[in-house]
Amino acid sequence: MDQPDDLTVLRARDFWSSLVLIALSIFFFWETTSIPLFGENRAGVSGADWYNSAALVPFGLFGGMFVLAIVLLVISIRSGGAQHALSSVGIGWNKDEVLRFSTIGLTLAAYIVGLVPRVDFILCSGLMITAMIYGYRGGHAPRMVLSAMVVTVAGLYAFVANMPQADWKLHDDDWVTLVLWIGLTAFILIKHRSDRVIRIIPIIAVFAPTILVCAMAFGFRQNVPNRGGLIFKNIEYHYYVSLKPLWSQK
Repeated sequence: MDQPDDLTVLRARDFWSSLVLIALSIFFFWETTSIPLFGENRAGVSGADWYNSAALVPFGLFGGMFVLAIVLLVISIRSGGAQHALSSVGIGWNKDEVLRFSTIGLTLAAYIVGLVPRVDFILCSGLMITAMIYGYRGGHAPRMVLSAMVVTVAGLYAFVANMPQADWKLHDDDWVTLVLWIGLTAFILIKHRSDRVIRIIPIIAVFAPTILVCAMAFGFRQNVPNRGGLIFKNIEYHYYVSLKPLWSQK
């Protein structure tokens, strides 16, 4: 039996990828319609001019994503990708790829559904960055499994322990996430102490989410996830109480 060439495999998988992207863009486009665009008043939130609306960026982002997904779908169909989509070529069953995609999916689900709404953004993003860099650098299956398990445990605890929105302000899940983050970081630093990339993971994991959330909150004055989180609430307090008065006083 002839082996499929790389282009056939690529186009067959482009077919499935484009369908997933189309579905995601339509979903988030629909969700964005709840944000006032032309001065409407929805759910107590009044919109101003359209060019100041918070819906503008998501509409552009997901509209562009939809158009690009359609283009990818057309290219895939014209190149014969749809004809091989349901074959073993299109499905691409490979145990290594299945493990990689399933652990990535599990990690993202735990982060988006369990952690982001309930846990301090710096803590959950630091854990996420540590797990993703360590787990998927080099293609080592045990690292993928370990990283996915740690993030999943943190996300599952946050989801189960503080499921109602009224409990999102509690900090027990912040502490659990912090302990898991420190534990994973200590483990990889001890086990791979001679690896230079491993040594910079904690630096990236701490500074990247901290700079991002501070820029969003104080620079662009945007709302940030879980503003009352264990770390960010202290940053926000000292920004307004200790720092801002230094340049606000006449």
